[in-house]
Amino acid sequence: MTRPLTLVVALLVTLLTVASCSTVPTSSPTVEIPQGPARETEAVGIEPLPPAPGASAEEVVRTFIDASASTVRRHPVARQHLAPEAAKTWSDESGVSVIGTEYAVVARDDEGTVAVTANLIGTVDPRGVFSVAGRGVFTREFRLEQVDGEWRITDPPDGLIMLEPDFQRLYDELQAYFLDPTASRVVPDPRYLITGGSQPTVLVERLLGGPSSALAAGVSNPLNGVQLHRSVVVQDQVATVELTGLPRDSPLLGQVCAQLVWTLQQPGGPRVDAVVVVVDGEPVAPEDVPEEQTVEDWASFDPDAMPVDGVGHYLQDGALRTATDGRPSPGPAGAGAYGLTSAAISADPATGRLSFLAGVRPEGNGATLLAGPYDGDLAPVLGGSTLSAPTVAGTRAEAWVVRDGATVVRVPAGAPPQPVTAPTLAGLGRADVLQLSPDGVRAAVVVDGPEGRRLYVGTVVRSPEDGSVVLRDLREAAPTLAQVIDVGWRDSSSLMVLAGDESKDRIVPYSVGVDGWGLTRMTTSGLPSQPTSLAVAPDRPALVSAANTVWELNGGTWVTLVRGAEPLPGGAPFYPL
Repeated sequence: MTRPLTLVVALLVTLLTVASCSTVPTSSPTVEIPQGPARETEAVGIEPLPPAPGASAEEVVRTFIDASASTVRRHPVARQHLAPEAAKTWSDESGVSVIGTEYAVVARDDEGTVAVTANLIGTVDPRGVFSVAGRGVFTREFRLEQVDGEWRITDPPDGLIMLEPDFQRLYDELQAYFLDPTASRVVPDPRYLITGGSQPTVLVERLLGGPSSALAAGVSNPLNGVQLHRSVVVQDQVATVELTGLPRDSPLLGQVCAQLVWTLQQPGGPRVDAVVVVVDGEPVAPEDVPEEQTVEDWASFDPDAMPVDGVGHYLQDGALRTATDGRPSPGPAGAGAYGLTSAAISADPATGRLSFLAGVRPEGNGATLLAGPYDGDLAPVLGGSTLSAPTVAGTRAEAWVVRDGATVVRVPAGAPPQPVTAPTLAGLGRADVLQLSPDGVRAAVVVDGPEGRRLYVGTVVRSPEDGSVVLRDLREAAPTLAQVIDVGWRDSSSLMVLAGDESKDRIVPYSVGVDGWGLTRMTTSGLPSQPTSLAVAPDRPALVSAANTVWELNGGTWVTLVRGAEPLPGGAPFYPL
């Protein structure tokens, strides 16, 4: 999901803290803690143009919006569009409103008033957190006056209004990594930052500032209370992070190092091959970890780690089969003993071997969830009028289902079912699909509500005190998608969705970020008909069922599971975690 800068900004363009242009005085001779690194003082690459002489009020507003796509500190070209007093007081640090390219700029009847109407894609706050917009429109009225015979804006909104292509061109999507409740995996929290030499410093600042509000209750941040002593220095692709406020013998040192290394050494981010962590002037590293640390040293914290035997599975006539060759899985489930219609498998975290199987079996006018060893006997654990397809995460041996479209239930391996509180679900509609993220901190839910079948993403919050679990902060992840029928996690920060294509009245696959950014239609080339269900997992080819057969995405084409052979019959594909 990283979108690299493709035009302009090739030099050290410092980060806009979502359009931040402030600098922090450095009067202290020993400590520099930058809170909002400055942009360049000179233009880099192609910069917007100032208002043309004699431009109409509408043209001034339009070129003011164009001038948001600047790499220069304090947006001096944008300020040339403003009346003198407004140019002094306007703040470009309050975030970004990202709008579509087809927008209207219309002068009102009263002289000097111009209205802008646009499709709002989303907003980015000063911490770099993107929030996808709903299905409404962006509207804003600008007032202008004559200054020396030229129209100038008197009431600009704080922050930037930026066209979607300019935002894609100027900003990188990067991840700030926090920790899941088991402290065994890092959890991505997407942030949007201008490229440049200050990205390493800003990424660390985002960690110190904590997770986004939607994610905060589901993760921990061992860096809470720690301060950055000075800007992060990258030399020969080794980043040195100097901290203060962290005890050198802290039991959380390993977690802190894992956070920092995964954040600074991510694909598409700053060019960092290793990280040195310094606390109060002295390099630190846990025992058996080198001073120059890499993600290989913290591979156990991989948010998208997959089990050793994590091959795709699917169901044929109630029997569990493997997607590599269509052979039955071991045990009674593979022999079709239970007549399953959906299933999920989790692996033993210690060995990576597939260990826990949960599957749904039709039962009279209802359904029963069966659970047990992957290659052993399954036993009934839960019943209901309807049960959603079970889902698992990579951090715990438990399966989740939605019973009767309203009640979320989790079933730990070897333990009785336990309810999951979902306070906002009932008000949205009937939940037909629920899929946990690989790290177990988020859940994607397909809800059939008043406006049709929509996609939501919520945060899983676990209480260490009483063991209770809550699915909270359900928010619509792709408001422009309708008729959503299935969803899966491509990795811990992005989704694949089957939804309606309104232009052709059919179901097609899409990819989208967990925060709603980057909705992209995927190919249907090679499929015999519309897909009906999907399976995705980190570093695994996507699977779909179509025309009661199972297909695999290979490059830009869907192909049969066995190359050159006929499609294998079956459906309900999934990947173990």
